[in-house]
Amino acid sequence: MERKRHPSAAARGPALWGQAVGYHIGDELLEVAMPEDHGGRLHHIRAGQLDPETAQTGGMRRAAAICRATTGSLAIWMGETRVAPATVSAPHHHGHSETGIYVVSGTPTFVFLDGDEEVRLETGPGDYVYVPPFVPHREENPSPDQDAVVVIARTTQEAVVVNLESLRT
Repeated sequence: MERKRHPSAAARGPALWGQAVGYHIGDELLEVAMPEDHGGRLHHIRAGQLDPETAQTGGMRRAAAICRATTGSLAIWMGETRVAPATVSAPHHHGHSETGIYVVSGTPTFVFLDGDEEVRLETGPGDYVYVPPFVPHREENPSPDQDAVVVIARTTQEAVVVNLESLRT
């Protein structure tokens, strides 16, 4: 099957550097300027280059892969989270950020409240979890001997983490 090129494809690239780029957030349009130093190039972040200097929650270890500090990203944050064996994280939420989670390894459980009822999402490799803004939750790793590893993508440029005393907070 032949792919057709969009008529404006030729206009993309260096000619757009420094100009505004629009992102839709609900009914609003957020405009940010593409930095001149973005370089018009892809960024390769190797596993050993993840940045652990990011917001943390007890019982978890987060490391940033794609963010302003590592790539110059303007609108997304993406990284890795590890939950040690037989560990329960502290309750938390991610403010106004939507969060997408992809389970790489292990069998993490994601816990939240639906009204007054505790709901447990038991996941495994290849599963995805969506966390809406401001929803208190926690991660658990029931495995006695294997880390739970997930990749996280957020709609905010920085890692927004609000640690809580309980899921009911």
